[in-house]
Amino acid sequence: MTLYKIGKRALDIVGALIGIALFSPIMLLAALYIKLTSPKGPVFADIPNRVGKDGKEFKFLKFRTMIPNAHQWLLDHPDIYKKYTENSYKLDPDPRLLKGGKFMRAYSIDELPQFINVLKGDMSLVGPRAYYPFELKEQQEKFPETADKIKLALKVKPGITGVWQTSGRSTVDFVERVHMDAEYAKRQSLLYDILIILKTPYVVLTRKGAV
Repeated sequence: MTLYKIGKRALDIVGALIGIALFSPIMLLAALYIKLTSPKGPVFADIPNRVGKDGKEFKFLKFRTMIPNAHQWLLDHPDIYKKYTENSYKLDPDPRLLKGGKFMRAYSIDELPQFINVLKGDMSLVGPRAYYPFELKEQQEKFPETADKIKLALKVKPGITGVWQTSGRSTVDFVERVHMDAEYAKRQSLLYDILIILKTPYVVLTRKGAV
């Protein structure tokens, strides 16, 4: 294992533990709010697995901000699903959102459980955004020129934050996002990771690029 990988894993563990300790009151309040707002659904989002390092799928932890079975609802509405895929897998406004869901997403409260993914080793604090398997399949068919960049991006663990997440988020289309992820995978620097982490609070608090 290289010095970079050892340092990155140490940063992940320490950062995840700090994150859980720091944000546990917010996470508890978010969980209670979800159960009060939508008692029939789970606290965590019932979404398909995401693709991690080397293409291995994993359970992506995220607070539920949508109606139960939100992805199936989308598949049952092909016109809306078409709009969803054409807009880099985002809808604004999104008819599936719970009351208060937009607020939670805008300030990344729904993303806080991913600190657990980091501790488990499925994710890093910093890395590419975790893709859906169907997203990669559909978008590579649409943009075949992205195939090599996707392979490069999947050589590293996805992150809670990253270049895409701090450089426009939902305003960045799929092709540009893949390019950012591939460039990050090639760069691999602890200093770069720390700079991205330091940039993240500003992006979250200003809701830059949030949907």
